[in-house]
Amino acid sequence: MDDQPTTFSAIIFDCDGTLVDSMPSHYIAWVQTVADYGLTFDEDRFYALGGWPTIKVAQLVIEENDLDVSAQKLTDIKEARFEENLDKIKIIQPVVDVVEEYYGKLPLAVGTGAIDRICREMLTHVGLLDRFEAIVAADHVQHHKPAPDTYLEAARQLSIPAAECLVYEDTQPGIEAALAAGMQVVDVRDFYTPERITA
Repeated sequence: MDDQPTTFSAIIFDCDGTLVDSMPSHYIAWVQTVADYGLTFDEDRFYALGGWPTIKVAQLVIEENDLDVSAQKLTDIKEARFEENLDKIKIIQPVVDVVEEYYGKLPLAVGTGAIDRICREMLTHVGLLDRFEAIVAADHVQHHKPAPDTYLEAARQLSIPAAECLVYEDTQPGIEAALAAGMQVVDVRDFYTPERITA
């Protein structure tokens, strides 16, 4: 992480795949959910959709397979299954090291495509919830990543200009969102790869 920018006044972290290695648990939850409808979910495609809010993925699954279910119901089923596997998520140590290094020294926030409740449950589970002054989740903004809204709102809540914020991200939509907000970005994929279920 020697390429970390040196000039910033606040740090904003994505959650899934950035602070916590939760993507395998999300994938298992999706596999279980679509199996109820006789479907499968390719793991490579799942990671290609990284950064998308759950309800947006649900809408895509419904449209592609002509399912007779609402996006909200499919989302609720998937999230309930994910919550059953919260014990399987773990921290991504190099990123959490940054949190601990700057906690109490700079304003820290989370900008996530997860819903607020799920994000807080994950951060509580790994003991990080109290490290952040603000959490901006999918249910807090109208336009999700790659739109800049999530990160701009986090900067607003921290009272720090967007140009002075550093973002840690692990997906292309998230990186595009941070850049569109005028922020500096560290790509977590440069130093961390989640374990694959079907590898």
